[in-house]
Amino acid sequence: MEIINTSKKILFVSLGCDKNRVDSERMLGMLAQGSYTLTDDEEDADIIIVNTCCFIDEAKEESIRTVLDMADYRRDGKCRTLIVAGCMPERYRQEILEEIPEVDAIIGTHSYTSILEAVQAAEKGERPSYLGSPEALTAVEPARVLTTGGFFAYLKIAEGCDRHCTYCVIPSLRGPYRSVPKESLLEEAASLAEQGVKELILVAQDTACYGKDLYGGKKLHELLTGLCRIRGIEWIRILYCYPEEIYPELIDVIKREPKICHYLDIPIQHSEDAVLRRMGRRTTRAGLIRTITMLRKAIPDIVLRTTLITGFPGETEEQHQALCSFLDEARFERLGVFTYSREEGTPAYRMHGQISQDVKESRREELLQRQQAISREVGESLIGQIKEVFVEGFSPEEQVWVGRTRGDAPDVDGLIFVHSSEELHSGDIISVRITEAGEYDLIGDYEDGSAEEYEFT
Repeated sequence: MEIINTSKKILFVSLGCDKNRVDSERMLGMLAQGSYTLTDDEEDADIIIVNTCCFIDEAKEESIRTVLDMADYRRDGKCRTLIVAGCMPERYRQEILEEIPEVDAIIGTHSYTSILEAVQAAEKGERPSYLGSPEALTAVEPARVLTTGGFFAYLKIAEGCDRHCTYCVIPSLRGPYRSVPKESLLEEAASLAEQGVKELILVAQDTACYGKDLYGGKKLHELLTGLCRIRGIEWIRILYCYPEEIYPELIDVIKREPKICHYLDIPIQHSEDAVLRRMGRRTTRAGLIRTITMLRKAIPDIVLRTTLITGFPGETEEQHQALCSFLDEARFERLGVFTYSREEGTPAYRMHGQISQDVKESRREELLQRQQAISREVGESLIGQIKEVFVEGFSPEEQVWVGRTRGDAPDVDGLIFVHSSEELHSGDIISVRITEAGEYDLIGDYEDGSAEEYEFT
């Protein structure tokens, strides 16, 4: 989208998860329609907008630190308008207004479509608050300013969550689960493809539940089938798919459609039944093993990613060691580990058996070391194979191209470093022969000719 130059320049800072990023890109699209100029220079900005996250303590601290840093520019610099958006206003509206006088407006997670109105009101000297209530998502505005480099983009297929896990504040910040209508998503995806996007990454609090609220049942497989028909989209990746919600039609479409990466992010958080019950999770260790076994049998080359929470209240050393053993059994190709964050307003905040930060960190390190050995073995098993690689850029220091395989999501997984005597381009999808493997990253040689192309009608 063309951005018309005006005398007003906006700096937009987006924090937090991929789902927050989509909201930020939509707000940027609306601001562009309002003919504001975007800048990445704090000192040159007339208006600063911070889209915040406060899912866990670390994210909350980053958001507070960023807002306070931007408040310095509002007080002492060129900036005359500071707006705070996203999760922090939903959770700490009064504290922001009382303790940070430099903030001129706040916008909650349900009201991001009011961004242009908020900017204009704040510029008039008002101090508006936009904190709407969650409503059904009838449609989304497809116009977005992409912040991912242009060749891949996140497609948020639902908002909110109905699960109420005992450690999580998301339902109170984002409201209940609401699916975006399929027609709107297909329109948005087609618009992204027209902008040059080749990889779509589906995100929601739980992607597998897509459609339950709108269509009376899980319809992710139908949405995926429609997305696969969009010309220009070459890879489709699924994140945040709760393991207990995986169903046969979803597995079938992943197997059947060559555009869909054999990659699934299935956040389990823990393996032990007693801990899972306290977390409010709806699965068991036996159920997790069944799901993993089913996926690997149906799709032998599937790459499974998960996330764990260590140090949850009441977690014993025995349960921690059982989780370590579970990793050896499940052998996830990709894994992230978070230490439990004690969040006010959640049931887990009041639980007995809170664990010290030192113990949490020690357990996290042990889990990561266990996973490193698994990841290295997985990488070494790929040596000699030819893989499709999505080129993301060139590293002048190492004189190699940098990219990702179908088994790697951006920002959270590993990279592949590609030696090539030919010039490549960001967004190319090429064939690479794997020659070396580290704990997380791969090295390979560009194979003459591009990766196999599929024709879709």
